[in-house]
Amino acid sequence: MESLEDKNSGVVPFNSKLETGIRALVVLEAFYPRHCDLLEMTWFDHLVVHTGDLAGQDVPESLHPDLPNRTGELFVRRQLVEQSLRMMHEMHLIEVLETENGIEFCAGEAAPSYLDLLQTPYSLALKQRAKWMAERFSAFTAEDIRSLVEMQIGRWTAEFRAIKALTGQSS
Repeated sequence: MESLEDKNSGVVPFNSKLETGIRALVVLEAFYPRHCDLLEMTWFDHLVVHTGDLAGQDVPESLHPDLPNRTGELFVRRQLVEQSLRMMHEMHLIEVLETENGIEFCAGEAAPSYLDLLQTPYSLALKQRAKWMAERFSAFTAEDIRSLVEMQIGRWTAEFRAIKALTGQSS
């Protein structure tokens, strides 16, 4: 999925590292003190704006429109999420932890103060959905979340793996 660029200012507002980083920060703050790895953050980045992809009662409406071919979106998202997490870490908003499970991320000490400044209707809706996700997934292990994602959006996961195999990328 390509970012939209304002030709006059050079600003990339949609799915930029900044927008993705803010989404990551919102998710990590909602999940605090839980640590999440890159794969979980990639899934959460998708799900926080596409909550409607999760079947069940009391599921908030998706913030972003449902596009017919989201496989490409998931494929591009992992690298973008990684870059955005790195950027937010450089801004001292996210902590990067080396654990026995690998590299994990959590909200930094300054995250709540920064996020309190975000008061647009979109930001408030994003925070509400992240809180809903955290309440829903807080007791889930990474494997539980993987199973849920594969069950709920399994065809995308299968297509995502097929694309990765065709391009020679590893997990």
